[in-house]
Amino acid sequence: MRHLLSVTLLLVTSILSTSAQQTSPARSAQSAQPPRPRLVVGIVVDQMRWDYLYRYSPRYTTGGFRRLLSEGFTCEDTYISHLPSYTAVGHSTIFTGSVPAIHGIAGNDWIDQASGKSIYCVGDTSAHPVGGTSPAGNMSPRNLLATTVTDELRLATNFRSRVVGVSLKDRASILPAGHNPTGAFWFDDVKGVFSTSTWYMNELPEWVTRFNAQNEPEKLIAGGWNPLYPIDTYVQSTTDSASWEGLFPGEKKPVFPHDIAKFYKIDHDNIRSSPFGNTLTLDFAKAAIEGYSLGQRDITDFLTINCASTDYVGHKYGPNSIEVEDVYLRLDKDLETFFNYLDQKVGKGNYTVFLTADHGASHNVDFFKEHHMPAGLSRFSTHIKKLNDTLAQIYKVDSLIISGSNYYVNFNLPRIQQHQLPLDQLKNICLSYLKQQTGIQYVIDMDNIAAANLPLPIREMAINGYNRKRSGSILILPEPGWFDGWDKGTTHGTWNPQDTHIPLVFMGWGIKHGQVYRTTHMTDIAPTIAALLHIQMPNGNIGEVISEVLK
Repeated sequence: MRHLLSVTLLLVTSILSTSAQQTSPARSAQSAQPPRPRLVVGIVVDQMRWDYLYRYSPRYTTGGFRRLLSEGFTCEDTYISHLPSYTAVGHSTIFTGSVPAIHGIAGNDWIDQASGKSIYCVGDTSAHPVGGTSPAGNMSPRNLLATTVTDELRLATNFRSRVVGVSLKDRASILPAGHNPTGAFWFDDVKGVFSTSTWYMNELPEWVTRFNAQNEPEKLIAGGWNPLYPIDTYVQSTTDSASWEGLFPGEKKPVFPHDIAKFYKIDHDNIRSSPFGNTLTLDFAKAAIEGYSLGQRDITDFLTINCASTDYVGHKYGPNSIEVEDVYLRLDKDLETFFNYLDQKVGKGNYTVFLTADHGASHNVDFFKEHHMPAGLSRFSTHIKKLNDTLAQIYKVDSLIISGSNYYVNFNLPRIQQHQLPLDQLKNICLSYLKQQTGIQYVIDMDNIAAANLPLPIREMAINGYNRKRSGSILILPEPGWFDGWDKGTTHGTWNPQDTHIPLVFMGWGIKHGQVYRTTHMTDIAPTIAALLHIQMPNGNIGEVISEVLK
């Protein structure tokens, strides 16, 4: 009888213990976790126009851009909805779902209106180099006023998720990774290595030190830059030598082969203006996955990657060059290799990728003129000099305008206040002068934008881009085909589609296959990823979820 009672008590205890385990708060919470991919990878291809998805597609591999299109979901009519269309602004907007008026990144640089000082978007004198040099290492996300979707993932998982930003450019690593990532790394041109700052850590992780010790940049550029295919087969481009193409130091003509090994010795910065900068970046991204075990744990991680060489090559040669075509054909192969790596390391179907761009690019002015299309250079610096001379003659005070950067007239407000000058009169003089200049279509007093006779889409972009503490008082919009820049290569920054129509493709876990042609915006990317991950949208978000993308 006692034996039977003992056995009964043991059975009851076992059942109660099992029941308690099954219904414990920890286990219930774990089972109630929303489904998420093991890894999110956000790839931003710098200066990638939307049409590059298709312009070079006959020569793309099946595993790079074509794989994104054949397996993923593409938003064919995605636009930037702010001005200016610059790198730091684009990266901030992609990952915050916000615009400069709210997230505060009003340009790569801007004039602080209260002090008149020039501010670099991620400059921070309180942060110091780690593995790199000053001033390239004095960087942080301090100037970004809103959270990012990467921040929100960290918050949603009590900072257990790991977030890492990777780019050759400091701003394109720092801003996407957010305020409190696991790490953000960028290329130091002096040392030729990847580095970071004390905002993130006090010494480089061992895996970064090992990667830097391999001297991969020198290995990549050792053979120079030759075209991937016979040069006469680049039918989407102009001839190899065009008068509007830029030169590497010491080059006499902008033609292949480019002796990148020699140019790299002159300045490590020159690897950026070659396809090997993208290869280096994606190889470092793989090292980050290994080093931090991204996508290898029971929690979702986030890796942001900026392929920046497309921007440097575009600026130097322009969008119709063989060099730009070649850099995209090589990037396509690098993406194929990277996606195959993710399939093996994280598992196909276990990760989500999105690919987009921070901005597009305009055609070179001389190229346009050669083909009888309207184009020109606005030369804002010349206009600012003339205006400063005019204002000095009238008011007997010089340097009343600091610059025409970011397509704004930036007045020297401290100086104007010091001399008690009438700002409204100064603005009216500038408005009257600028409206008469060739190539300028609209000149807008941002304090009175309601009075500007603007098409509604452009009005919205102007309002979205204007940050009263970081943007100038007068916005200048050139005519189509015109921009403020130089005659070699190209640049970007305007409202026009060549600068603002960007690719947007999602692929992988939780993503449908298909496409949508309704208008979507850069601000929609962050809330779509937030919805995918079942986390809060960034706190400055104004975008909307692209519901067609999600399963």
